[in-house]
Amino acid sequence: MNRRNFLIQGSTAVAGLLLASTPLRLYADHHEQAHSHGHMLPKLSYPHDALEPHIDKRTMEIHHGRHHQGYVNKLNAAIANHHDLEHLSIEALLRNIDKVPMDIRQAVINSGGGHANHTLFWSIMIPGGSEPTGKVAEAIQSTFGSLDAGSEMFANKAKTHFGSGWAWLVVDENKKLQIYSTSNQDSPLMEGHTPILGLDVWEHAYYLNYQNRRADYVDAWGEIVNWEQVNANYVAATKA
Repeated sequence: MNRRNFLIQGSTAVAGLLLASTPLRLYADHHEQAHSHGHMLPKLSYPHDALEPHIDKRTMEIHHGRHHQGYVNKLNAAIANHHDLEHLSIEALLRNIDKVPMDIRQAVINSGGGHANHTLFWSIMIPGGSEPTGKVAEAIQSTFGSLDAGSEMFANKAKTHFGSGWAWLVVDENKKLQIYSTSNQDSPLMEGHTPILGLDVWEHAYYLNYQNRRADYVDAWGEIVNWEQVNANYVAATKA
């Protein structure tokens, strides 16, 4: 089987970087930094131009520095007068969304979801990409029949999702893998699931380079997935 075959056949280069935190640790790390300052925009572990030609520098600058920052700012504004929520991590907020007051619940879903979703998104990309590996590769094969079958299902969810949203590979409440899409910034955390791989299909994620060619963007993104990180996410989620 060819490299990075989960989304697209064929590949060329292997790149290895230090793994980011696993999903549960990832959200907690940023919460610890933000405890006295509100939620904060996470730094990228690579330069804005590192993912070219698959994702261009200008898109990364706008997507990370403006769109994600905007979600952080709006989340902090939403919970500013709810001191009992300020100490909670974004994961805790979304996993317990039914307990968030109604007057700010949708704002937390939208902006909190945007913050959580993008925090994961940046961490599971890497210059040069890598190939499915470890326990998560085994789980994809056993759950969906093969890496190719999992690839086709995920890519189809991303390419055919109507409007803005995300395609996800998640670990569900039974520690099993699921592939599905969500609209807007709705997070799998609200369903009790742990996202381990997510693809942003909002137009702001790709329009400067791909215009209306979402399918080309999805295929190109498959070349920069950090599967070592996805595997670490899977292992952590199944042990949580």
